[in-house]
Amino acid sequence: MKKLILSALFLPFAVKAGLYPTRSTATNVVEVRSGDWPMNLEKETERSGTSYSLIFRDQEVVTAMVMDTLPFPNLEQLKYFGTALSTLKTGNNGDIARFKDYSIKRADKKFEKTQYILRIKWGITDFQQPEADIMINTIKGL
Repeated sequence: MKKLILSALFLPFAVKAGLYPTRSTATNVVEVRSGDWPMNLEKETERSGTSYSLIFRDQEVVTAMVMDTLPFPNLEQLKYFGTALSTLKTGNNGDIARFKDYSIKRADKKFEKTQYILRIKWGITDFQQPEADIMINTIKGL
């Protein structure tokens, strides 16, 4: 009987905690690339803070549309990504910026624009200099 009374007392608190909305909103900051190989930079605002994600189609899987996400827990981490792109832009072919969860490699091809290869733990994508410039300028404006 005591357990029934105690559980009735705590029931309103448990229901309120379980039904409390998280108020998380994700907005598209910039569409870097569209089409068959999309790439977007998104901003997610939660009660605990703001995080960012680079969402792209994995180029290792060509038989299906597999989207991967490179998360940035805060604006500072996203700015490191932008700084790496800016540094690689002025660098040489084969230069690599390595981070804990991902790496970016500059891979120039003869008679083509400068390309970058982004590798994360489970996926890979590449993008050209105009797309890198879009990301650099967007990140600087945040």
